[in-house]
Amino acid sequence: MRTFGIFFMLLFSTFSINSQEFKFEKETIDYGKIAKEANGERIFVFTNIGDAPLIIKNIQSSCGCTVPKKPEKPIMPGEKGEIKVVYNTKITGGFSKQIIITSNAKKDRKVLKIKGFVTDGISLEKEKSLLSDDN
Repeated sequence: MRTFGIFFMLLFSTFSINSQEFKFEKETIDYGKIAKEANGERIFVFTNIGDAPLIIKNIQSSCGCTVPKKPEKPIMPGEKGEIKVVYNTKITGGFSKQIIITSNAKKDRKVLKIKGFVTDGISLEKEKSLLSDDN
């Protein structure tokens, strides 16, 4: 029975040693305050720190206002990959969205986040000049 237990321990440790894994430079991208219709494209950069090819099977966003694009080819061990995310900056106001990645990594689901605030494009300087009597 003891030999049987040792066999299973070795089997599970082999699976955890031989696996794919993400290491993201940032797991949340903060757009900060951006103007309406500004460039809403951002990129999540990651490295495959595992010892086997990393395959991203699917990427979903928490709403239709965020469009993610996954790498088409497997990311080899030690290589970097990118996930491009485009937020629709025609929508004003605050936002906080999730991007859900499904892959063959040790943890098959990974959640990334974007957040920020899209202003209507009128700055405080413009508002002051419109309200001032100095014209």
